[in-house]
Amino acid sequence: MFDGKLRAARREHGSADEPVRGGGARRSAEDRVAASVLIVDDVEDNRDLYATYFEHSGFDADQACDGEEALAKIAKAPPDVVIMDLSMPKLDGWEATRLIKSNPRTTHVIVIVVTGNSTPANVEAARAAGADDVCTKPCLPRDLLECVRRRLEQAPRRTR
Repeated sequence: MFDGKLRAARREHGSADEPVRGGGARRSAEDRVAASVLIVDDVEDNRDLYATYFEHSGFDADQACDGEEALAKIAKAPPDVVIMDLSMPKLDGWEATRLIKSNPRTTHVIVIVVTGNSTPANVEAARAAGADDVCTKPCLPRDLLECVRRRLEQAPRRTR
């Protein structure tokens, strides 16, 4: 379904030879599976901006407006990466990250926190909650994409 469209988009945009997870190993466009990213932010414009950028870069992007919605989506189908805002209603990013990382089924999910409050104490708190990386808002989509790709390349390959 989506994989066929992804392969066509990659051929059209010339990204068939980009490195994939697992030490930069390369696979043909036909063998590659799109990495999935869940963007969690209570600001719809932020979610839409990042989701559109990731989709155009060959990712399967989904969105959640708070930690509760994110956990429900992750329970159904864990993504490869979660882009997590910290300050959100219902369930904040700190607690959502703790819950993701404490669940054996989702502990492997890469969590990248994006926050406007990047004081040393907040960065440390995000890492203590389990964040794999922390990016400061405003964060350009290309910089976030670079961070995600770097983390995916470092992550052990998993079977889907």
